[in-house]
Amino acid sequence: MDVKPLSITIMDLFEGYLNNDENGVVGFSGRLDIRPAYQREFVYKDKQRDEVIRSVMAGLPLNVMYWADNGAEKYEIIDGQQRTISICSYLDGDFPVDDFYFENLQDDVVAEILGYPLMVYACSGTASEKLKWFEIVNIAGEKLTPQELRNAVYSGPWVTDAKRYFSKSGCPGRDLGEKYMRGSPLRQTYLESAMKWVIGTKDVSPKDIAAYMGKHQNNANAKPLWQHFRKVIDWIEKSFVPRKEMMDSVNWGWLYKEYGLSEINREDIENEVLRLIDDDDVTKKSGIYAYLLTKDQSHLNIRKFPDKIKRKVYEKQGRKCKECGEYYDIDEMEADHIKPWSEGGKTVEDNCQVLHKRYNRRKGAK
Repeated sequence: MDVKPLSITIMDLFEGYLNNDENGVVGFSGRLDIRPAYQREFVYKDKQRDEVIRSVMAGLPLNVMYWADNGAEKYEIIDGQQRTISICSYLDGDFPVDDFYFENLQDDVVAEILGYPLMVYACSGTASEKLKWFEIVNIAGEKLTPQELRNAVYSGPWVTDAKRYFSKSGCPGRDLGEKYMRGSPLRQTYLESAMKWVIGTKDVSPKDIAAYMGKHQNNANAKPLWQHFRKVIDWIEKSFVPRKEMMDSVNWGWLYKEYGLSEINREDIENEVLRLIDDDDVTKKSGIYAYLLTKDQSHLNIRKFPDKIKRKVYEKQGRKCKECGEYYDIDEMEADHIKPWSEGGKTVEDNCQVLHKRYNRRKGAK
């Protein structure tokens, strides 16, 4: 990796500045790609943005910015996008700072701003070297999400098209999916969720997502991902009554892959949802949907007997295991439902027995 300093002023940076939401952001006489395809949208809050301008006005140094040298005097920003857009947007008249727009400033202040020297280093090397550098220099500041970093590593036509569906504040993915997923399109969580859904396994790892992006990196578009996303949404809305507070953490991709072709009676399943919502022993309400399809109680985190009840029943049983009749220390015992929760048993003292761990776990495995 070769890193060299560039002599750049704010006037140089702003020359030819153009901010187009669809076509990206450019500056430096059209030679600087300020927001490459893999970069995130502008995420600075107003206070952060204004502090950048105040620092410039006060002549205070901004942190170093890094540009990738793409040859033929063409560059793209590796680190410093948020500061760059803050500066250029202010000069373009998009917002005031301390009640003053740029065009209202005195001539001497304008001259000082335009002549402000930026600390810019241009980096050249292989694509993998530049992307590794991108990851390193973004440790500080407005920290990137894991998906934003993956967008950098696997940049290309596929990522650019996928962002059109899932990475804008008013993107179609948000319009359809906001009831069923968490996060923000601007921070790439919608794109990440859409890929988890299309992978469709119970536990999707970062390596799975990276492998998917690597496989499709050079595809011309992300239409198949969008089509699968819509199929999952259609299935959810056909099968369940929307409840964002319970639905936005569900692994819908896995459930759709396993049960998308199953016959689901929306009215019947809604009655079961209401019953389980009302059940105080169900401590994880977001697991209701997975439980109703899989019948695996682990999704519900059924309430355990409090230690007070366990101790009381343990003493009542003469400190013996109800199953084998042998004495054990309480730390070797577990509280168990006499009548299983699945058969209507409640987590109350009258429905509690204490078993040695091996018997209780043997019972649970049946």
